[in-house]
Amino acid sequence: MPGSLHIITLVKWVPDAQLERRIGEDRRLDRSQGILGELDEHPLETALQIKEQHEAEVRVSALTMGPSGASAAVKKALQIGADDGFHLTDEALQAADIWTTSAALAAAINYVRATSEGSEYLVLTGMASEDGETAAVPAQLAGRLRVPALTQAREVTLEGRRVVVTRLSGTRMQRVAAVLPALVSVTDQANEPRYPNFRAIMKAKKKPTTTFSLADLGLTRYAVESKVSLIAAEPRPERQAGEIIHDDGTAGQKTVEFLSKEGLL
Repeated sequence: MPGSLHIITLVKWVPDAQLERRIGEDRRLDRSQGILGELDEHPLETALQIKEQHEAEVRVSALTMGPSGASAAVKKALQIGADDGFHLTDEALQAADIWTTSAALAAAINYVRATSEGSEYLVLTGMASEDGETAAVPAQLAGRLRVPALTQAREVTLEGRRVVVTRLSGTRMQRVAAVLPALVSVTDQANEPRYPNFRAIMKAKKKPTTTFSLADLGLTRYAVESKVSLIAAEPRPERQAGEIIHDDGTAGQKTVEFLSKEGLL
């Protein structure tokens, strides 16, 4: 691989799936107890494997966007092995939709790139986020950055200045490539993420983290104003008890009627 490579890995602070999700008084999802999204550990592992293959030629940065608590996602990424972290936080980004998210992250990536001027760069993302689950941000982000998007990657390798990806499309496996710079979204089938040991956790405390706002990117809140607004939000209703059909000779007919009523026939 000629020259140096800067891998910018997007990580997200998401609600812990093990806990009950709650909607706050501001009609937003309560994120007070968040974690690094599990799907974001796979692109991070991919970045670290590339770094191990190419030694000191590769720098891995973890980038997140979110409130102050989102710094925990960066901290975990540093413990796993990222070299440094970046945290975009701004009140104007609360309840950001995918349009706003991709716009803000594109500007943030250019901000991070500026810290390694002269390097080739590769952006790695997860296949989706555990909270939004749209899987639309990677493609939108690549469009804003004007770089190729290689999505749903099960394997990622570097061949000179090319990034080569193996992906599943329908029933066929594809092998596609693009010249750097590029963006790759990595699936949870790509690898088995590593866990930080005690030494890595202690070492992470000395790694630099940069916190910045929209103003640092030269953006106003109007430049990233969401196109979607939330009108109402409420917890889903409690599950009702199912209907029990006793076989008195008409169970078959009642089952058919039930399935028909539910639109399953």
